[in-house]
Amino acid sequence: MSSNSEKVWTVLSMLEWATDYFEEKRVHNPRLSIEWLLSHVLDINRLDLYLKFDRPLSSSELDRLRPLVKRRGMHEPLQHLTGSTDFLDCTIHVSKDVLIPRPETEQLVELILNQHSDSESLNLLDIGSGSGCIPIAIKKSRPSWSCTGVDISPEALKISSKNAEFNDVNVNFLKADINDLNDPEGISTQNWDIIVSNPPYITHPEKSEMDPQVVNFEPELALFHNDPLTLYRKICEFAAHSDAKLFLECNDKFADEIKDLAGSFYHRSELLKDYDGNDRFVIAQNPHN
Repeated sequence: MSSNSEKVWTVLSMLEWATDYFEEKRVHNPRLSIEWLLSHVLDINRLDLYLKFDRPLSSSELDRLRPLVKRRGMHEPLQHLTGSTDFLDCTIHVSKDVLIPRPETEQLVELILNQHSDSESLNLLDIGSGSGCIPIAIKKSRPSWSCTGVDISPEALKISSKNAEFNDVNVNFLKADINDLNDPEGISTQNWDIIVSNPPYITHPEKSEMDPQVVNFEPELALFHNDPLTLYRKICEFAAHSDAKLFLECNDKFADEIKDLAGSFYHRSELLKDYDGNDRFVIAQNPHN
């Protein structure tokens, strides 16, 4: 993108140039990438770009756009460049310290909301809360519920608390380790109706299959684990001991094993697919107590 003052950049010429540039850099979704960045800089909806093809970009807009295009060309996630992402009815701020919320996690929240109404005053715990997107979205849709998120990362807890404040919901965020949930915060002594978790479920050998924008820019602690099944076992054991209904997001490569694992603690466990047809969610209820 030349800074030559003789060049007049319009919305259309920028869309075309940057799409080609991102394709050369092998950036995922090249057209969407420049639409997202351009709408962010111009502060308009992406679809409105197509009503403003001939609109010239000012020098100050180009100055804001150029570094974003360069960073995107290095595969930095769009959500990091704009600072936030949409998650159901919420705006979730993200950084390198938290996982960017995925569509699958939106579906996990929808499963919970579809099965439980606001007429029930339930107590929900999200284990490994990261950005806080799960309990924040649930609290926004179910104001009568009490929602808590726990995470081991102090940086993640700062972001999740900020997100709760930004979305004007009251969610309690506490520091806790999945490997030891019998902590001084009293999490193990509370009565939980629902426990939900999207723990680190990618094994290290799978790293080579993943997009650079995930491997290079998202927190390894939130993505990878040497033995994810040990985490799921601890979560299942804790949830069953709490007499809570359990909702899990899973790695589709061993979702069957997670369903069977949950079945060793609960009378009923079921495996559901995501919108792409992959085994993704385990729901367990009626623990062996």
